Amino acid sequence: MAVDVGASSSEAPLTLRLTDRPPQPLGWRDQAALWASLGVTLTLPAAAVFVLAPVAGLAPLSLTAAVVTMVAAVVVGSLLLGAAAVPGAVTGAPSMALLRGLLGRRASYAPTVINIVQCVGWAAVEVLVMTEVATRLTNEGLRPLWAVVAGGLATLMALRPLRAVAVVRRYLLIAVAVATVILFIGVIRAGVPAVSGGDWTAAAAAFDIVIALPISWAPLAADYARHSRTPAAAFAGASIGYSAAAFVYFLLGILAVLSLSGAADAFVVTDFVPALLALPVGGLALVILLVDEVDEAFANIYSTALSTQNLAPRLDRRWLAVAVGTIATGAALLLDLLSYESFLFLIGAVFVPLTVVLIVDWFVVRRIVGGSAGAGFSPVNPEPGRAWYLLPWVLGFLAYSWVSPGTVPGWSDWWLARQELLAPPTWLPGSVLGGVVAAVVTVAVGIPVLRRARRAVGDTELRR
Repeated sequence: MAVDVGASSSEAPLTLRLTDRPPQPLGWRDQAALWASLGVTLTLPAAAVFVLAPVAGLAPLSLTAAVVTMVAAVVVGSLLLGAAAVPGAVTGAPSMALLRGLLGRRASYAPTVINIVQCVGWAAVEVLVMTEVATRLTNEGLRPLWAVVAGGLATLMALRPLRAVAVVRRYLLIAVAVATVILFIGVIRAGVPAVSGGDWTAAAAAFDIVIALPISWAPLAADYARHSRTPAAAFAGASIGYSAAAFVYFLLGILAVLSLSGAADAFVVTDFVPALLALPVGGLALVILLVDEVDEAFANIYSTALSTQNLAPRLDRRWLAVAVGTIATGAALLLDLLSYESFLFLIGAVFVPLTVVLIVDWFVVRRIVGGSAGAGFSPVNPEPGRAWYLLPWVLGFLAYSWVSPGTVPGWSDWWLARQELLAPPTWLPGSVLGGVVAAVVTVAVGIPVLRRARRAVGDTELRR
């Protein structure tokens, strides 16, 4: 990337050019603050009911099973998130442009389009969550106003992303920490009953639900890591920052839902709002979290703009951000996005195997063939034969879907019919199987592809 004429050297470039380095002012603390703030989101407490009762017809998880499953999924997902950030810090390329070096330029367009849909959808969900909370704190007649305010603030942050990161670290985290302590004290004092009849039966499904949240950020990781001073700072900031916040807020949601009632399967996703409002000074804490929630929408709007630039590099990301923010705000007002969330989890599942393919190629295949992690990786001049990497991505996604078909009408029904022919192991999360399949096939495909590419380059240089 290069900074355009007239752009501040400390701000993000406006158009996509991969021949120069972007500004890299962010240390690990800056990035940890950003990812912690992204992990502090009201969508995690909202998802707590799915962690407790992830599968209709099965007994809900016990409190111990829910917490252990949640911690395991957050740790695994956050490590993948941190590892996905490293190539961005090394190459200076944003996430979807980075996939040019993995899949080739044209093949990178497929995940780019999927990521654009995902980011717009998640931005709209974030605006909807903020609107829901603000409406509960005021009155129903102000719902359209709160949606416009939330979407507008997120769009403004996307226009100056590095400035937004600085504001998050300097001002928001302290207030968020105070709000978090207030909510935890209130939840603990309210008392948390055990889930009646809970067990571990649905733990695999709960694992897939939890890991979908950090993995949904993996296709965005390099968008911020490209501004990192070092690869180590990018890894530490993303993995430590996000995991700490995600653990706290998933746990808060689980405890808040159970404090309202032990019957987790009787809840819908917005029930965490009255549960937290019922706590002493819960309203004040929610106001603070509501302000912090804006950065999740900002990150999705900003990354949608960057993803679009992989398709059209000359488009100004500021105008793209305004367009995306407008679409997300309108969607939050007009669509039933709580049911659309099932589609977003499906789209997020696409990126579990793709993230594994990128990480295994960078840290394993290139170390074996080139002698070091990331050896020869170039988004500008990818080696020939990179389209073969579509194979481990697709096979990993199919393996994931076989075990965890989701709840999307039609799609999930087709996979459930396949399960009648060949039943998957109920104890195995789809994300784990999909990731393992993607990793194994990446090594099997990647080593010969990369060796052939290196020989072809060597033969060309000899002929010269």
